[in-house]
Amino acid sequence: MLARSPVLNQSGPTEFVFRVFTAVPEFQALLFLLFLLLYLLILCGNTAIIWAVCSHSSLRTPMYFFLSSLSFVEISYTTVVVPLLLSNVFGARKPISLAGCGAQMLFFLTLGGADCFLLAIMAYDRYVAICHPLHYTLIMTQKLCIQMVVCAVALALCLSLQLTSLIFTLPFCGRLREINHFLCDVPPVLQLACADIHVHQTVLYVVSILVLVVPFILISVSYVFIASAILHIRSAEGRRRAFSTCSSHLTVVLLQYGFCALVYLRPQSGDSGDKDRQFALIYTFVTPLLNPLIYTLRNKDVKGALRNAIISKSASDTN
Repeated sequence: MLARSPVLNQSGPTEFVFRVFTAVPEFQALLFLLFLLLYLLILCGNTAIIWAVCSHSSLRTPMYFFLSSLSFVEISYTTVVVPLLLSNVFGARKPISLAGCGAQMLFFLTLGGADCFLLAIMAYDRYVAICHPLHYTLIMTQKLCIQMVVCAVALALCLSLQLTSLIFTLPFCGRLREINHFLCDVPPVLQLACADIHVHQTVLYVVSILVLVVPFILISVSYVFIASAILHIRSAEGRRRAFSTCSSHLTVVLLQYGFCALVYLRPQSGDSGDKDRQFALIYTFVTPLLNPLIYTLRNKDVKGALRNAIISKSASDTN
């Protein structure tokens, strides 16, 4: 059984430091401003989606419930990573304790896994809406939607807890405390271990298959049925709207699953660390930012709800 309480090994180092992006002060300032700007855009964009869905009854449908849940997960997901990243861009590197590293890994994996499961749930929602429109409200009840989101988070937490527990029972080399990353992710932390890690890498691959491959297969199967149903829609406008909604979701899916698979499913080599950092920047900043951009700029309902909310707010402030 892998499900043990996370025992942090006390024989290794008590602190880690992260590898810096650059030692040039001018570049450090530029990176700090860039990361801060992206983080603020992610917070504002995803908060706007949650606000729009919660404040407008027209958006209280399963699709927008899942979208607002995804936005909440992505706000939490980036918040686990970015503030610590920003604190280490400037000046001397700030150490993180072994317990702190374990906590960040647990929350990062849990929220990342929940993100992947939610994308699969959203694909199922589109499948039911397009392939079984007459039974949509009977199938996608409020109770089922809540249960699906809770199960997604619970399953992600269960897998992440087992993987994190297993990793932090390893002894870590005292002289190699630098993590070749900007967060406590599994592959770079495993590279610091002073013991055989073949079992741990196997468990990582198994968890990655459950979190990435299985949901991606389900999404692909859903979209095969969706594409077939869309082609049978007689109205050109109906086909256009269906393709628009589905292409938005597919864009996020391909970026999220694609770059995560490159990090967690490919064999690790000596230069994997630098590539992993670059790939991690994509699913830390780009996909959480794409979520509000794609679903607001290409969605008339969300744009209309936000516009009405802003107008109502402005009107109430002037009175």
